[in-house]
Amino acid sequence: MSQIAVSAGAPEEGLDSPASVYEMIREDIIAARLESNERLKIADLAERYGTSTNPVREALQQLRGEGFVLMEPNRGARVRPIDEAFVRDIIEIEVLIEPALTRWFVTIVNDGDIAELEAAQADIEALNFADGAKHGALDTRFHQLIYDRHYNRHAAELWWKHREILRAISRRFPTSLSRRVAVLREHRELIEAIRAQDADRAAAVVAKHVEGSGRHIIEQMGVAKRNGPRKRPA
Repeated sequence: MSQIAVSAGAPEEGLDSPASVYEMIREDIIAARLESNERLKIADLAERYGTSTNPVREALQQLRGEGFVLMEPNRGARVRPIDEAFVRDIIEIEVLIEPALTRWFVTIVNDGDIAELEAAQADIEALNFADGAKHGALDTRFHQLIYDRHYNRHAAELWWKHREILRAISRRFPTSLSRRVAVLREHRELIEAIRAQDADRAAAVVAKHVEGSGRHIIEQMGVAKRNGPRKRPA
């Protein structure tokens, strides 16, 4: 398992750990259980998540650093709106990071790496989007095979953080048929470019892939907004 996957996965600490509280608050923000611009009172959150106040404070600081929480002098913390602009900003960064990570991978790739990518893609195609959560996990595994090898851990970890945010947001919306077709095609194009050791082509495919995914999420967010608020799950 990759170092990134270990650090960003579900923590082994107890419920009172800052990591656990952070993940629960972040998930509630993304799922809109904590609404845009809602005030985040430490005591209320500690009661909500059954923890003490210190883990909540630490979690809010981490979420502030990631852009999920806004803090204002004398007014405390509030939820940052998870809107189209939020997604756009992440995508603009990823269009720079992911092609760079891919270019470097092309310089070190071997036959075993290609075989792993082929196997990951075969699993994605076999599932064929039948389960959104499983597809997200398989798709993440596919890209991790490329990005986890990079020497710049800061860049790779930033990709992981953004990946988790976008994956959580995208769970709220269906994947259109055209986007499904594009994802499978672009993955195949990427494997072939890497196999041919064509760094320029591989980087271009990844950039197109990232832009397409971001555009799809933004379009789905717009559709949901025009259709009005959906009933929240219990």
